[in-house]
Amino acid sequence: LSPGAKMGCFTFIKVMMILFNLAIFLSGGTLLGVGIWVAVDDQSFVDIFGGLSSTVVQVVYVGYFLIVIGSILLVIGFLGCYGAQKDSKCLLMMFFSVVLIIFIAEIAAAVVALVYTGLAETLLSAVVTPLLKEKYGPDHSFTHVWNVTMEEIKCCGLNNYTDFTNSTWYEDHKVYPDACLVRELLPLAHPHLRGCLPQGCFHQILKEIRTNAGVVGGVAAGIAALEVAAMVVSMYLYCYLDQK
Repeated sequence: LSPGAKMGCFTFIKVMMILFNLAIFLSGGTLLGVGIWVAVDDQSFVDIFGGLSSTVVQVVYVGYFLIVIGSILLVIGFLGCYGAQKDSKCLLMMFFSVVLIIFIAEIAAAVVALVYTGLAETLLSAVVTPLLKEKYGPDHSFTHVWNVTMEEIKCCGLNNYTDFTNSTWYEDHKVYPDACLVRELLPLAHPHLRGCLPQGCFHQILKEIRTNAGVVGGVAAGIAALEVAAMVVSMYLYCYLDQK
């Protein structure tokens, strides 16, 4: 290519890089704002977006999750946009490095999720089960979220109904939560497998994910493709500037 054609190609890719990362930056700011809102006032978020939104508001602490994701996108968007705008090799290399680290982490997480599902369940059980035993009942917001989750997904506890055995709720009421009980067999003072939903929410969520594996895989592949494209473009700009 002639010098003019190379310059034109560089300018076009640079503009695309700036616009793409500007969109990422704005998206990150939006997610960060929503995350702070959910973390500070989750109940108003639920009131506006309906009961279904409460399914994950506290179960996975989605507010803090959005804050982390929003902050990462802000950093990536800033590095890519400002680095391309200022023709900064340093910022472009930082952008490439951050995206590469995220890409590798996503692949590692996917492998771990596929191969070590049992380990993930064990780790979640170690964290969530004590919270269920301690907070279900006394913490009204936490209790409401879990009730909605169990009713929507048709499950009981994280692993099964025994997650509530010896819990604060069971000690106070001597029964398992209503959401855990099979309706046609109520009332039961001491429900067992015949009176409680046997499936835990962890396995039900896994089942839903597997049912929609095509959609999940497509989204994951799309994100991975965007990350690879972003790394290729940033490296192209870096190499072009390095040759000047």
